[in-house]
Amino acid sequence: MALHDKVVKLRTQRMEEGGSPVPNTLQSVSKDKIRQVLARLDLDSNVDLVDGVFALLDDQTASWFSKAPAGAKFCHGATTAHLACHIGILQRGNGKLDREGRDYWIKPLRELGGIEPILLHDGVFIHGHVVAKSPNSSYRLADDFKAILQASDDQWPNMLANWASYAAARQRREFQAETAKASRHLIDTGHSGLIQASIKHYAARFLPGYEVIYVDDGDGDRITDEDREKLTRAGIELQLGDAMPDVLLWNPETDRLWVIEAVTSDGEVDLHKVNQLTALAKRCGKTGLDFTTTYRTWKETAARQGAYRNVAVGSYIWIQEDPSKHFRVESFE
Repeated sequence: MALHDKVVKLRTQRMEEGGSPVPNTLQSVSKDKIRQVLARLDLDSNVDLVDGVFALLDDQTASWFSKAPAGAKFCHGATTAHLACHIGILQRGNGKLDREGRDYWIKPLRELGGIEPILLHDGVFIHGHVVAKSPNSSYRLADDFKAILQASDDQWPNMLANWASYAAARQRREFQAETAKASRHLIDTGHSGLIQASIKHYAARFLPGYEVIYVDDGDGDRITDEDREKLTRAGIELQLGDAMPDVLLWNPETDRLWVIEAVTSDGEVDLHKVNQLTALAKRCGKTGLDFTTTYRTWKETAARQGAYRNVAVGSYIWIQEDPSKHFRVESFE
């Protein structure tokens, strides 16, 4: 059953049983308390963020992961899609939120360390989005922020002031970076290495004149200030819903773009991706764009294309173990 339908069914079932789709409080925290705390951070006007934090307190609903740890609840880890459905459907009785709106209902607290990135890997939640674009990339509330929400009225203001200080925020970022680094040692997908090889070897050899203006070599969640500066210089104005590839390059002389998708599990340059990024290029007035799908080995290339045959006509394929050439995909149909 699709997630949307599953959540609609859950809401209907709870209401038919005479209850509310969600309690007034979760882990002893009400939405009003969340608003009070967020007001001190100038975030209380963000109603989606209020409801998102409330969702991440949900210890009454079983995890929506099909392979979640035994006994896991929603609060232990929720994807962007999970949160979009919890807020939009379970809480509000409407449609799920647009997942691209995560800039508004995840990012503000994530930047402060109140929301942590985690990954469901082999039945365990580990810290960090260490597999790029993984469907198991998730979020949960940080314990110290949750403690502020649960604290008494005479305690939480001082707790929040200490938590929100520059030094405390810096320490949280350092801690999260270290824990994510440790998580990466547990998982070696090779995706990051292929991205770097695609830049260092493929782009350097086959794409002279092109500059790298964006690299999605992490969790893919959002664009850094440095990325944004490069994109602005290239005349790329992003809008909500724009798809971003693993690597985006720009040729200043021709004002043309080149897209690279590094594939270790999925994510080839298919027709859908071509259409999405072509629309972006046209809107930004670019003279055109080209595409390359890169793989690590011939074996992986054959396995993927033998099963899916989804690489778009007119795009290129480059294979890391055979780096001296790339192949253009043509069709006689």
